[in-house]
Amino acid sequence: MSRANNQKLKLYRLKDIMLKKTDEAHALTMPQILEELEKCEVSAERKSIYTDLELLEELGVEITGTKEGKYTYYAVSGREFELPELKLLVDAIQSSKFITIRKSKELIRKLENFCSEYEAKQLQRQVFVQDRIKTMNESIYYSVDTIHNAITMNKQIRFQYYKWNIRGEQELKRDGAFYRISPWALVWDDENYYLVGFDNEADCIKHYRVDKMLKITMTDDARCGKEHFAKWNAADYAKKNFAMFGGNEENVDVEIENDMCGIFFDRFGQDIRIIPIDKSHSRVHLKVALSDHFLGWIFALGDKVRLVGNDTVMGRAREFIVRLHSQYNA
Repeated sequence: MSRANNQKLKLYRLKDIMLKKTDEAHALTMPQILEELEKCEVSAERKSIYTDLELLEELGVEITGTKEGKYTYYAVSGREFELPELKLLVDAIQSSKFITIRKSKELIRKLENFCSEYEAKQLQRQVFVQDRIKTMNESIYYSVDTIHNAITMNKQIRFQYYKWNIRGEQELKRDGAFYRISPWALVWDDENYYLVGFDNEADCIKHYRVDKMLKITMTDDARCGKEHFAKWNAADYAKKNFAMFGGNEENVDVEIENDMCGIFFDRFGQDIRIIPIDKSHSRVHLKVALSDHFLGWIFALGDKVRLVGNDTVMGRAREFIVRLHSQYNA
């Protein structure tokens, strides 16, 4: 690009310099600003820069000038995201199992555009991928977009669904036949994304791991199940379907030692009903989908926690214990 054309981009270059080269801990003097512009092949007079800095203020770029000795130091003093907020987003991206390693790095690089180059280094120091499971299915981003569009346009979707076989290969369920579901919500639970929708054929609400859905397309058919979702609550659904493992919904009572209450508040929220039994014990009332996953979680808490209650719950718990006893005493 010619130097003349660069002159036309002076305000843009100045904005980029201020955003990249300054922050709360770093500032530029007027000679330094002119020097940075010269690197971009933009020449300018000091007086015109004062006018341009005022224009940037009008455009929403907060710039503060601080007088120190014979120089005034200029720096961007306000940004759309604060550095702690960016670090929080970086941590969320890194810890998300459904975001691939490549996409994690790509998203973090984009976040670096919201801070100075000095602050970006602090984000880069956090950019390491732990030895943890990351999904291999990068199409999840487009799948989520398709699902959102279907929800907005009140349309059903169709897709294939897979599971992993013993060789670590994708194996299509239903012999590759397409599922046809009315999508109503997306839920992020236990580090996974789930589609919650209505299965018209089974006449019930079901959920599916989005990263295990393939070839998602929106159909021309209108969604079904509106009456089932009229009073549906995403948070309640995720709590009841423990770690999104399904099962028949049951009222479950758990007797706990009082120092275990925090575990139940953390998992089920602070609106659960806890009734004191004595000074040291209480009873927690839950409504959950009674799955082996839930029972295993309860038993893993040890002897400070004990299931009590109706015959259905206790019978299922005893069956679970007998099955494990048989498995490890064969």
